[in-house]
Amino acid sequence: MIRILTIIGARPQIIKAAAVSRAIRGRFSGSVEERILHTGQHYDANMSQVFFDELGIPHPDYNLNVGSGRHGEQTAKMVAGIEDVLLSEHFDGVILYGDTNSTLAGAVAAGKLHVPVYHIEAGLRSFNMSMPEEMNRIVCDRLSTILFAPTDTAVENLRREGFFDSRARFADGRTYSVVNLGDVMYDNSMYFAGIAEKKSDILQRHDLHPGKYVLVTIHRDNNTDNPERLTSIFRALVEVAREMPQYKLVLPLHPRTAKLLPLNLNPRVYEEFGSCRNIVCIPPASFFDIIVLEKNSAVVITDSGGVQKEAYFFEKPCVIMRPETEWVEIVRANAGVIADADTRKIVDATADLLSRKIDYPKVFGDAKAAEHILQYILS
Repeated sequence: MIRILTIIGARPQIIKAAAVSRAIRGRFSGSVEERILHTGQHYDANMSQVFFDELGIPHPDYNLNVGSGRHGEQTAKMVAGIEDVLLSEHFDGVILYGDTNSTLAGAVAAGKLHVPVYHIEAGLRSFNMSMPEEMNRIVCDRLSTILFAPTDTAVENLRREGFFDSRARFADGRTYSVVNLGDVMYDNSMYFAGIAEKKSDILQRHDLHPGKYVLVTIHRDNNTDNPERLTSIFRALVEVAREMPQYKLVLPLHPRTAKLLPLNLNPRVYEEFGSCRNIVCIPPASFFDIIVLEKNSAVVITDSGGVQKEAYFFEKPCVIMRPETEWVEIVRANAGVIADADTRKIVDATADLLSRKIDYPKVFGDAKAAEHILQYILS
């Protein structure tokens, strides 16, 4: 029996952890014991608690309740709290997900104490060093014993960075181990798709019809906190609503976005946005609700990496409101268009994708990534 500490801190990590926790409780119940630590980086009923309930994840054994704060302040509190937990009992390894401050803190705390780090979603690169997430994922990869890359592109990124011929040695003598066993988010999307259709009434609640609406999600701070970018994005949404009136635009509003709209949006655009009858703003969607919204949409417009992938899993085209994407496979398959915060590009990409015939190559594994990952850790 090996003991694993899973560290999570943000809503996407809770979702990713569901696949591994489910596999541990199933096939690996006799060989892996999991404890869960929630840093409290993001924690409220809509953004965290409901996900534990919906996804059937065991409630955290530890919650650091760190809350929001400056990057350094927040990360430092997490490192100290995680270190206390790792010193209080023995763990054979720490599982980390993605690229948040919780990921960075977990890698630093475990690395300093010589506890092996297993990084799920290793090797992703935007090559944009102004993104805090890019810094976090690079540092985490360097401190990880096993790097679980979700795609061949991620493996190639790590190869170019020297992981395959590195002379680095960990305290137990191990070198880096890089492997592509698939994407745990694909596991979850396929597992929960049918359940979500039965449990969610989101379409009925908002009078939405399959294939007759565009799903929009906006949450990245470089969009929400920048008045020029935010105005450009919402001007595009108003134009899409006007030029394509046969489609509704559905926006599950992230708390930060909802708070900043009246502050950062150009007043005229804010007024136009509010008066568009086919734009529907709704509260943050639960995991089941967002799956149903993605699965039944005509096009997805987003700045979220996770939503980009989920759209692809459900074979829905995607307009990417960022200057780059870690999921280059989506763009290569012509299933996604990088439009950044450019009004005209967003509008034109939406129209183009609505009329484009797209193939969706299977590039994210076989929907059993969590089982493959646990088997690899055990071996």
